Amino acid sequence: MLKGIPALLNADLLWILRSMGHGDDLVVADRNFPARSVANHTESKQLIHLDGTDDVAAIAAIVSLMPLDTFVPCPLHHMQVVGEPDTVLEVHTQVHEVCNAAHGDNVQMESIERHEFYQRAKQSFAVVQTSESRPYGCFILKKGVVFD
Repeated sequence: MLKGIPALLNADLLWILRSMGHGDDLVVADRNFPARSVANHTESKQLIHLDGTDDVAAIAAIVSLMPLDTFVPCPLHHMQVVGEPDTVLEVHTQVHEVCNAAHGDNVQMESIERHEFYQRAKQSFAVVQTSESRPYGCFILKKGVVFD
């Protein structure tokens, strides 16, 4: 055990977070996301399973260690609801709140059309799949710089 690291972050995910560099993207996706096939195309080819947790808890733990990028206008994206590009679901709002809480300011969040999301996810560093049961619980987080 290590002190100060959220218990749900397993060794594989900690390795991924440490291996990522500034500007790399991390996908955190719900249980319905085609995680293995997308992960096969990522930089690391890694799929990390966080079974038994939802997106909100997983992302809260991740952003407690990983800064979001402050050099881009929007370091947080979520998958759009099909046919409803302006809809923001509860899971989107909750993830946005934990990112804001971790960074002490207003983190910008935008949606990405579903098929475009899959393509961008394939260009990410790795994929984390949770047990999130709510639909469209799929996010891309851009890693920032640690200044201290």
